[in-house]
Amino acid sequence: MDTLADRALRKLRELHFNRTVRAVLAAPPVRSADDGVVIFSMIGTRVLLPYLVAAKSLHARLGRGRFAILDDGTLTEADKRLLEAHLDRPELRSIAAVDVGDCPRGGCWERLLTLLELRRDNYVIQLDSDTVTLGPVDEIALAIDQRRDFTLRGEAGSAWLPVTSFAADFADLPASAHVQIKIEALLPQVAAAAGGLTHYVRGCAGFAGFAPGGPGRELADLFSRAAAAELSPQVWAQWGSEQVMSNLYIANEGQPVLLPYDRYLNFWNEPITSKAAFVHFVGTFRYHGGAYAAAARCALDDLSA
Repeated sequence: MDTLADRALRKLRELHFNRTVRAVLAAPPVRSADDGVVIFSMIGTRVLLPYLVAAKSLHARLGRGRFAILDDGTLTEADKRLLEAHLDRPELRSIAAVDVGDCPRGGCWERLLTLLELRRDNYVIQLDSDTVTLGPVDEIALAIDQRRDFTLRGEAGSAWLPVTSFAADFADLPASAHVQIKIEALLPQVAAAAGGLTHYVRGCAGFAGFAPGGPGRELADLFSRAAAAELSPQVWAQWGSEQVMSNLYIANEGQPVLLPYDRYLNFWNEPITSKAAFVHFVGTFRYHGGAYAAAARCALDDLSA
C-alpha cells in the first residue's frame, strides 16, 4: 500500500511533468483530415496537456485522421476551447449520454461502447492520454490500409491464440485475483455462450485499432451477460473487464496486427531504446526516473522542428 510520502512524491512528479508538457501549447495545431480514420480517446481536465502530447505526436507521425473525444465529465469550457484550437474542432461526446446496456458502468466501458459506434463507418484508433509517439508508425498505416485490427501487446510474448489456450482451473484462483485473470480462466465457456468467440490476445486497450464495420455493441452486451453470470455482476464490473472485451473484439475479426514490442511498448521502468516508436506510460511507473517527461520533450522537439 502506498504511504503518504509515496503519494506526495508521485504528486510532485506529476506537477513537474505537467510543467514540462505545457510546451505542447506552443506546438503547431493539428490539421485533421476527414479520411475515414478517427483517433479516439476518453479524457478529463486532469490529463488535458498529456493528451495533447499523445494526440499531436501520433497524428504527426501517422499523417491521417480526425479526432473524437469522450468527455469524462470534467472538461471545462476553457478545456474545450483549447481542444478546438489545437485539434481542429474534434468531435466531443459526453460520457453521461452513453447507454451501457448490459455492460458495466465505469471502468472505460463507455469508451469502448462509443468506439464501437464510431467504427461503423470509420477506422478507429483508441489512444490513451499517457502515450507518446517517438518514431515512424508504418505498422499502423499498413493495418489501416489492410482494414485489419491492431493492438499494443500487453507483454512481449502476447500472441493470437485459441480461447482454449487461456483456460485454467478457476477453483485454484484466489478471491483477490484480478478480474482479467478470472475471466480468462473461464474463456472457453463464456466465449461459447457469447456466440462462439474462438480467439483471444492479451492486448493493451491503451492503444488499439478497430477496422470499419465488424461486430457492434451487441457482442459486448452478450459477453457481459455471460461473464456476469459466471463471476457475478460485481466482479465483472471491476476495472480491467473492458480491456478483456476490447481484446476479444480484436482477436475475433481475423488475425490482428500485433505490434512489435521492441518498437511499441508499455513502460515498466526499464530503459527506452532508440528503436521505440510508441511508449505507453502505464500508471505503475508513469513518472519514475523522468522517462515520461524525457519522451514528451523529444516528441515536442519533433513537433516544433
